[in-house]
Amino acid sequence: MSLIKKGYADTSGGQLHYRHRDGSGTPMVLLHQTASSSAMWEGVMKRLDGAGPMFALDTPGFGGSFDPDDWPDMPQYAAWVAEGIDALGIDRFHVLGHHTGACIAAELAVASPERVASMQLIGPVPLTAEERAEFRQHFSEPIGPTPGGEYLKTTWDYLARLGADQEIMLHHRELLDTARAYRGRAQAYNSVWDQDWTALYAQISCPILLMCARDDVLWPFFERAQELKPEASAAEIKGANFEPDLDPAGVAAAVGAFLASL
Repeated sequence: MSLIKKGYADTSGGQLHYRHRDGSGTPMVLLHQTASSSAMWEGVMKRLDGAGPMFALDTPGFGGSFDPDDWPDMPQYAAWVAEGIDALGIDRFHVLGHHTGACIAAELAVASPERVASMQLIGPVPLTAEERAEFRQHFSEPIGPTPGGEYLKTTWDYLARLGADQEIMLHHRELLDTARAYRGRAQAYNSVWDQDWTALYAQISCPILLMCARDDVLWPFFERAQELKPEASAAEIKGANFEPDLDPAGVAAAVGAFLASL
């Protein structure tokens, strides 16, 4: 099994940190959810034997990547990711995105359809404007440092509600990632709720795999994503909002079977 290595790619905004596993064939770019980091993909990367080279990027504002100064929109996040992909010497690629990563993936597929060989999405986001406004009420408020450290308990409890408490070391890692990204979390969610993902989704023509767990916050919209693109493949996986960590074998099996079918 190839080792997972780390590195940095230069962009106009700063450096993107990434994790990489060697392989042969078409590369895969993996994009994490808010407020995780590329660490969430390690379990899946280790199980995708026979896949092409894999590059899991930290979105700006998360993990080891640079921090944006302002409030980027989703096209800007995607532009930085595209610059990182260019810096890595990648031309055509598969993209695997989870939640916010699925939002960035859609931007990439629309902006450069000739480069995106396929998309695999965990928790697709076909929300109406009203639904995005409702999510904004619950997933936008910053959880920043406080003198007494209370924000750490607030963050711990927030992650527990999302399912991270199913595995203690996952909960611990997500606490660290979310605390680091206290500003990036608010920035990214602002861009998620501003994006009309459904309109982008309608323009995508590459092969698509849709995945979601029943206890994921986006499960109520999973069937809608399938109805909007009946030609897309679909797979139910497990793991609440942390499917790549809590069901890495299920995610890897679904992605591997999908890639083999292309």
